Amino acid sequence: MERMEPISLDMALASFAEQWSPRIVTTVNDYDVRVAKVEGEHLWHVHDHTDEFFLVLGGELHIALREPAGERTVVLPKGSVFTVPRGTEHKPYARVPTEILVIEPTGTSTVGDRHDEVPDHVDATAGHALT
Repeated sequence: MERMEPISLDMALASFAEQWSPRIVTTVNDYDVRVAKVEGEHLWHVHDHTDEFFLVLGGELHIALREPAGERTVVLPKGSVFTVPRGTEHKPYARVPTEILVIEPTGTSTVGDRHDEVPDHVDATAGHALT
């Protein structure tokens, strides 16, 4: 996907309504830059071979983590970034409507390499083209 014009993240987010169903706004080398609307819970999952970068554009994202030292939750208010290290089991969730930007290698599944059963409200995808 090669675009030679600026992309408005506000317009990209306004172009769809689905929750937990990211849209690819651009690519950088071999990475997708995706935006998504999220509310409620995602699912526990792991990306075995890649880190996952989150930027909160609006709202507040929580990410539960299962680490060697135990479980913890990080809270990301608007404007915050966090990277989930590869191999870390995690579950994002949002108590209020939230908009995020995620950067991960092209083709990375939203439900990782290993995951719990995928609930109906979560789109298991490698991202959708922005329309």
